[in-house]
Amino acid sequence: MKKLLTLVLVFTVTAVSFAQKDEIKALEKALKKSNFADAKSAASVAEGLKGNMDDKTKAKFLFLQAQALYANGAASDSDLDKTIKTLEELKNHESSIGKLRYTEDANEMKTKIYNSFLTKANSAFESGKLAEASVAYENIYKISPKDTSFLYNAALLSAQNNDYDTSLKHFIKLKELGYTGIKMTYRATNKETGKEEPFVDKGARDFSVKTLKTHIKPVDVLEESKRAYIVKNIASIYVSQGKNEQALAITKDARSEFPDDKELLLTEAVVLTKVGNNEEAFVLFKKALEEDPNNANLNFNVGVTAMEANQYDVAKSAFEQALKLKPDYLNAAMNLSFIEVDKGNSLYDEMNKLGDSSADYKRYDELKAQKDQLFKAGAEILENFVTNNPDVAEAGIFNQLANIYSALGETDKYNKYKEKAKKIEEGN
Repeated sequence: MKKLLTLVLVFTVTAVSFAQKDEIKALEKALKKSNFADAKSAASVAEGLKGNMDDKTKAKFLFLQAQALYANGAASDSDLDKTIKTLEELKNHESSIGKLRYTEDANEMKTKIYNSFLTKANSAFESGKLAEASVAYENIYKISPKDTSFLYNAALLSAQNNDYDTSLKHFIKLKELGYTGIKMTYRATNKETGKEEPFVDKGARDFSVKTLKTHIKPVDVLEESKRAYIVKNIASIYVSQGKNEQALAITKDARSEFPDDKELLLTEAVVLTKVGNNEEAFVLFKKALEEDPNNANLNFNVGVTAMEANQYDVAKSAFEQALKLKPDYLNAAMNLSFIEVDKGNSLYDEMNKLGDSSADYKRYDELKAQKDQLFKAGAEILENFVTNNPDVAEAGIFNQLANIYSALGETDKYNKYKEKAKKIEEGN
């Protein structure tokens, strides 16, 4: 009886061994023909037998499985994830048994995948295909998790493409990883164009400056931490999704980590207005300006932030101060004008609801006069800016003036400013 049992066991193990070899042969055969569907099918069957494989067979199987999943670059996102995990499992397995038969091949495969996605990401970005570029950058990060800057790129591009769910996922991951983005960048000015350009490393920059002599003025720039910016984006997305309490919680947490960051302070102020706490928001607005009252950019940012929260009085005061500190601050002037015009536009609702009674006609005339006065105030701000900055060559300001005078029915001024805008746009 004991002999019979022994024979059965030996036969069973032998059968499993033959099954392993058959599936691996089928896997190899499919890969040679680039038949990745059959290769994945064979790999799936062999996967169930992996626990009984000897070390050498397991290593070979893992390498073949990775090739089947990758499908020479045609892998789905889920299969790409499996490919990377399989290659890591292979390397860990061979490291544990002390035999690196396929490790070098695995590293070469990872490099090939990495480079293919880097090319794909850069090409998609240059072509304006933001969604495709974002996915490619994310895949690069999956292949090489130490390169968190690519996950940051994916987060930014997703946000630019209005895919806020994906962007939020990436930004949260970056926050959890403690990503800062602090690094030294190497730049030099191109002699031909006069523009400062970045280089991949110090050696490439120095070669261009000292040997090729195509560049001058080499500088090393330490980039600032992106940590606060990441938190600001998370909070902004939460706000856009109506998750104001979550936005406030993450902002307050970040402010405790970066108490001196003005951008975070302003972000918290905006979120506070979203949850109806205007009193505390104004305290933060005031705090920001008290700490740095003569900072034109800070005043401008306070103005923009207040506008987003519909706090137009605060915004107007901040933009006026920015313009006072920096008389050529075009965007401050444009936003000041917008505030007045927007006030005028807000009167249209009441005007359109009026009826045909004499009282309604009278009220209509009153509102129209107020609206026209606000529009003229908006135009005056821009005209004063142009007078004080006669060399301004920004079509936007003249188009805005043209639009205002069009609404006021002043054809001559409309034509005058429309022509100026056209000349600038045509490069004349």
